[in-house]
Amino acid sequence: MITVKETWYLRADLTDRAVELMQEMDDLTGPNAHDDPGWSGHARFFQHQADPTQVIMIYPWRSHEDHARLRAAEESLLADFHAKYCTRERRIEYLDELPVEVEGEHGHAHGHAHGH
Repeated sequence: MITVKETWYLRADLTDRAVELMQEMDDLTGPNAHDDPGWSGHARFFQHQADPTQVIMIYPWRSHEDHARLRAAEESLLADFHAKYCTRERRIEYLDELPVEVEGEHGHAHGHAHGH
């Protein structure tokens, strides 16, 4: 299992439409991805605070090789999307999770910001 990190580069005049545009992108690519044997879970989307033109998408996938096949199949689906809404094509990175045991995580919910 790997984690895929995609960085999308929206045009500056479209940053306030990030949710709508990422939904459109997911509608284009989602059905194909969900039917792929490498699919391992839904994506999460994050808009960069310092540079809202960047939207980061993170999701698990079975392997780098499986994702390379999907990536090739998506290129034609995304050509118009990139041309209309982005300043460049998405950047894709592959991450391996490290099995670090985090102290004090027992019995605590994950994902909460500090100070809340």
